[in-house]
Amino acid sequence: MEETLLRTPLYDLHIELGARMVPFAGYEMPVQYPAGVRKEHLHTREAAGLFDVSHMGQLFLSGPQAGADLERLVPVDIIDLPVGKQRYAMFTNADAGILDDLMVTRTETGYYLVVNAACKREDIAHLQAHLSPDTRLEILDDRALIALQGPKAADVLARLQPAAAEMLFMDNRTLQIEGVDCFVSRSGYTGEDGYEISVPATAADALTRKLLAQPEVEPIGLGARDSLRLEAGLCLYGHDIDTGTTPAEASLIWAVSPARRSGGVRAGGFPGADILLAQIDNKSATRKRVGLIGEGRAPVREGTELFDSEGKLVGKVTSGTFGPSAEQSVAMAYVSSDVSALDTQIFAEVRGKRLPMKVSRMPFVAQRYYRG
Repeated sequence: MEETLLRTPLYDLHIELGARMVPFAGYEMPVQYPAGVRKEHLHTREAAGLFDVSHMGQLFLSGPQAGADLERLVPVDIIDLPVGKQRYAMFTNADAGILDDLMVTRTETGYYLVVNAACKREDIAHLQAHLSPDTRLEILDDRALIALQGPKAADVLARLQPAAAEMLFMDNRTLQIEGVDCFVSRSGYTGEDGYEISVPATAADALTRKLLAQPEVEPIGLGARDSLRLEAGLCLYGHDIDTGTTPAEASLIWAVSPARRSGGVRAGGFPGADILLAQIDNKSATRKRVGLIGEGRAPVREGTELFDSEGKLVGKVTSGTFGPSAEQSVAMAYVSSDVSALDTQIFAEVRGKRLPMKVSRMPFVAQRYYRG
């Protein structure tokens, strides 16, 4: 039996704009518009792109134990997160595998969470199973989520709400835009400056049209979202991270707060803590997520096997494309730790040929978040 696909509040607008719709995480989503993926990608890097990300899960936790409850599920400092600030977090399992990655914002009244669309159901069940009886979980399914990304995003949003310009990277505020209360964070998934705007579903179409009416803004689909985030070195859940990868293997140690590490004020206490902290302390992860740059223009896609100079299988690509802004073949992969050093040469097997690639720093394109 075919699953009935859900639609975001902006579905009719996507059709009107000529989007090609595809199934994604249980939703009908725009993969591209008539301009095409490459033009959409470059437009976001040069001006401002507007993305519908309403398929993501928006949740709210409140109650006296909400912060402590959430902190027990992630290797992140939640308790000392300042009001109005957002932090990247990961739900871990008993093996330190990543159940999902998410954004957490502390507000005056609780914690606002944005989780991945494909993990939404499992995340809600996971939270419900571990929250204290007096912690309230609200599913904000009456809200849409749009992302305005690119170097001109701040100019555009400041026209509608001047306070947006004062925000810094990872700030989150409730702002009135076009007379509607929105949760606005200065963050996103492209490596560019920009905002994510949570808006009541009933007001989403009008606000999106208003933003698209600005001369700098074009609609952007999932295709360009994927190439933008890959160039920015950002993981996609279910591809670059999953229940079989730990934050240490995934090169996400930066996201494990000092307070939760060995010797920290609230060390451990999250699922899989012993395994993850041992991997961090002893540098004992046997494989690592790395960036790869190809010598030729051929894109090296997800699933491509990687070999060392002796012809031994050393890893597999998890995301790969020809980067429109990087202007080279870029990929993320898991490789054996002994070939994970920068500039190590490894070979990708593409259609029977072994193409040379070099282990590279990420991001492949400089991140341009606004830190003031």
